[in-house]
Amino acid sequence: MITVVFLIEQLAIALYVFILIGIALCFREWINARWDFRSTQFELERDIARYRSANAWTVMILLIEAFLIVVGVQLVVAPTVRAMENIQVAEVAAIEDIDFNTPTPAPRSTVVFDVDDVVFEEINPAEAIRATATEPPTPVGTIVPNAPEAIGCDTPNATLQIPTNGMRVFQITEIRGTAFTDNFAFYKLELRGGIYTNYISLDRGLNPLTDLGSLGQFNPTPYEPGLYQFRVVVFDVTETLRASCTINIYIEEPQPTRTPLPLPTVGVNP
Repeated sequence: MITVVFLIEQLAIALYVFILIGIALCFREWINARWDFRSTQFELERDIARYRSANAWTVMILLIEAFLIVVGVQLVVAPTVRAMENIQVAEVAAIEDIDFNTPTPAPRSTVVFDVDDVVFEEINPAEAIRATATEPPTPVGTIVPNAPEAIGCDTPNATLQIPTNGMRVFQITEIRGTAFTDNFAFYKLELRGGIYTNYISLDRGLNPLTDLGSLGQFNPTPYEPGLYQFRVVVFDVTETLRASCTINIYIEEPQPTRTPLPLPTVGVNP
């Protein structure tokens, strides 16, 4: 239904021209029928002229109603649908840094003890303290090597920067890329893999992105871990697929952050 609305909006000028031509032809037919009705004396010919006049008048009224419908779709329905779609797609802040390695938290500040006031227990805690590396909050590597090749991402009409091919996805991720074509109608984000043998629709957008920008968001939580195909597909006003970009992602469960070992207890004289 949305596609029909935008198709009517795209073809509004041509529809106006055809409707006005049809109204003019029906009006001329109505005039001719009224003239024939007045000029003839035979009852059969008068009935035929009356029938022609009624048909021309009916078609002319239908064309006027069609004209008003096209005006309503172009000026009211299409802008309202576009505004509603834009409200549903939340705009998120652009990610400038595309380095997928999670930064390591800064080490704890060094604590200096006054050894003159320290009373050691039976086991010297200095002998039990071991240097422990700080665990990163997420896996260091987020790109799987030797992932299957991406398909159809060699044109600017449909590209994906995030996620990239072979990326591990375990949290809500902003989708960034491009999606545009001539006579653009909409683009869709789709996913296939796991229990889904066919592509399922995740989101759609009605505004083309000729420059790198936000296409939407992807939440991997509802899907089982494994290899999935993720793609963006672009359609024109005739619902013909004009461009697509398909990549491979690995959905995983978030790995919990390990807690560092507690420091040994040290007794201090009051």
